[in-house]
Amino acid sequence: MYPIVNEHDEVYPAHHSHPNYVIPVVPPSYGTPQPIQPYAPPYITTSGSVNTHRWSTGLCRCLDDPGSCFVTCFCPCVTFGLIAEIIDKGNTTCTCHGAIYGTLLSLTGLACLYSCYYRSKLRAQYNLPEAPCMDCLVHFCCETCALCQEYRELKNRGFDLSIGWDANVERQGQGVTVAPVISQSMRR
Repeated sequence: MYPIVNEHDEVYPAHHSHPNYVIPVVPPSYGTPQPIQPYAPPYITTSGSVNTHRWSTGLCRCLDDPGSCFVTCFCPCVTFGLIAEIIDKGNTTCTCHGAIYGTLLSLTGLACLYSCYYRSKLRAQYNLPEAPCMDCLVHFCCETCALCQEYRELKNRGFDLSIGWDANVERQGQGVTVAPVISQSMRR
C-alpha cells in the first residue's frame, strides 16, 4: 500500500506540533514495480526474550495444500490424529488420537478443547508464537483452518504425516550423521 522507505530517500519534517515527527518522501519509480516485502517484527515472549520464529504458513492458507484441506473439512479426526501422533512422538497412535477426537466431536461438539492442547504442545516444541490469537480461540473459531495450519507446519518441517512417527524417525535417521554436541564447558 505504501512505498518502501530506503535510507537514501529524502525525509522532510512534518508541520505538526510534535517536533520529532517526519514524513518520508519517496520519489516515484517508473518502470518495473518493486515487490513490497512485508515486515514481520520480532515479538517478545513472556520471559522477556525476543523470538523470531514464525509459523511457516498463515492460518487461512488452506488452499496451499488442498488435499489436507479437503480431508480436514470432511473428517477432521483423521488430520488431528496424524498431527497428534507426530507431536506426541509416537507415544499414542494416530488411530487412538483420531478416535478420541471423533468421540468428543460427536458427543459434545467441543473437540476443539482437545485439539487446542496439541496446538500449544506444537508451539512449545518449535517455539512458535500464539498467533493470531490464543490457541483455544483459534481452534474454537477456526478449527479446520487451525488443523490445516498445524498439518502444514509439520509437513514443512520435514515430516510425512501419512507414515507416522516411527517411519519418520527411521527415514530421517537413514544416511544422516549427527555431529556430537560439545557443551560450552568442554571448550577451551
